[in-house]
Amino acid sequence: MNSIKKFSIIKESYRRISISSFVPEFKEPSQNDIDKLKEFIIKTNRLFVLTGAGISTESGIPDYRSEKVGLYNRTNHRPIQHIEFMKSPDRRKIYWARNYASWPRFSTFKPNTNHLIFSEWEKKGKIFHHVTQNVDSLLVKAGCLRLTEIHGTSYKVKCMDCNFRLTRDSMQLLIKEKNPYWNIITNELAPDNDVQLTKDQIKDFNTPTCPNCKNDRLKPEVIFFGDSIPKKIINLTSEKLLKCDGLLSVGSSLEVYSAYRIILQAKELKIPISILNIGTTRADQKADLKINTLCSKVLSKIKF
Repeated sequence: MNSIKKFSIIKESYRRISISSFVPEFKEPSQNDIDKLKEFIIKTNRLFVLTGAGISTESGIPDYRSEKVGLYNRTNHRPIQHIEFMKSPDRRKIYWARNYASWPRFSTFKPNTNHLIFSEWEKKGKIFHHVTQNVDSLLVKAGCLRLTEIHGTSYKVKCMDCNFRLTRDSMQLLIKEKNPYWNIITNELAPDNDVQLTKDQIKDFNTPTCPNCKNDRLKPEVIFFGDSIPKKIINLTSEKLLKCDGLLSVGSSLEVYSAYRIILQAKELKIPISILNIGTTRADQKADLKINTLCSKVLSKIKF
């Protein structure tokens, strides 16, 4: 079976996977919940939105921490650490082999109701700024512009030695040139596109090198675990929040400090906080309003 036919068969099997596969169990929202959030949104003139992986599960992308369906609960897989990627050629080889195998699927995911609603709210002038923890760029695909991808994006790659940049699709072609006969395809999926492969699957893979400086430290423009968010990004989000009069956190457990820090700042500034998420979050006690349900079940009912 040739690789094109093999990929077509795998792609068709993806279509059969329910989009709800990674959505945790939830209860339908009450009308009271919907009315309260609608009132919050209408009263807010400059809304600051903070989103996490929970807005993308309805597109078929898993999150990390959701009960039963999150990556941490289904597998022993843990994301690569920044320091190991930077220091180890073997780890870079493993990372790019896995990323290359998963990209044909990961890159085809499309915005869902949540992403499109935020794009619509932005066009109506409701959203002053939007910070997302997601690296899937589905908000960008949906047309969001007032957006900071605080953890970066999987759709861009740069050389850590000479700063040469290229798109992730161009990176796919670069890898293909170095691995013309390596055609491993995986049906696993991770929020950051870093999946698991066996040692045997990876052993014949050739690590891509930078077209400019020929070094092999090409890296997605993603903040890996253990890395720090650039100070200029932190300052930007802080400045935007200062100009807002309401914060809405959607689809995030807020366990990662980069997001929780924004909640703490809003609380210090006495900015009203609403949280919409399935399950508890780190900031539930900080919120003026907490709604525990599927994001789109509430957002789709809010009209203004």
